Amino acid sequence: MTEPVLYLDGVSVVFDGFRALNNLSLIVDAGELRAIIGPNGAGKTTMMDVITGKTRPTAGVVRFREHDLTKLDEASIATLGIGRKFQKPTMFDALTVFENLELALKAPRGPFSCLRWVLSGEARRRIEQVMEEVGLAARAHDRAAILSHGQRQWLEIGMLLMQDPELLLVDEPVAGMTDQETEHTAALLVRIAGRRSVVVVEHDLEFVRALGSKVTVLCEGSMLSEGSIDHVQNDPRVIEVYLGR
Repeated sequence: MTEPVLYLDGVSVVFDGFRALNNLSLIVDAGELRAIIGPNGAGKTTMMDVITGKTRPTAGVVRFREHDLTKLDEASIATLGIGRKFQKPTMFDALTVFENLELALKAPRGPFSCLRWVLSGEARRRIEQVMEEVGLAARAHDRAAILSHGQRQWLEIGMLLMQDPELLLVDEPVAGMTDQETEHTAALLVRIAGRRSVVVVEHDLEFVRALGSKVTVLCEGSMLSEGSIDHVQNDPRVIEVYLGR
């Protein structure tokens, strides 16, 4: 058995008496693609906040490989190899696709390093590889401001890939996308997984089905059900608290 990339055990988060997470346990293996679903207020965002250091758990274990994430701040956790994509894309609209990816490139960021920075052939090849991977090679010299909603999402995923994360957390990536963009995004995340672990929080169950991954259902801060999409969709508890609404 290999060591899991992400390990949560008995994690609780209490805000003024409200339990946002309640004894939550979760294991994500190396190279695994995992979907997280659940009703609003189930604890999905709080779980991501705990993993990235934005929120401190009241109790429980949160580990990334051998690292205890409860003892690290957000910046330190990011440098370990955990990348997070929020629902609303964040990028520089005035810059091109290529320039946004260049800025996101994993490289020394000290003042002297920046002054001496010259884009190497290896770095250029890496940017071109990521543009091809996310489907934006043809838009390399277009400003981010004129991209479609789906293309902006792919650019932000590409910017995270430039940091070469081992674990990628993706929050509702297909909200507002066309059907074609949704299909592209599912295929993209499937390709990304395997070389790194990917955790996707999403409400669109058809998109989750296209991922073909294990699904974890959260409810009231705890894991309610886990398994294939067919398994969780046929779980009476899931139907009652989520799918039946």
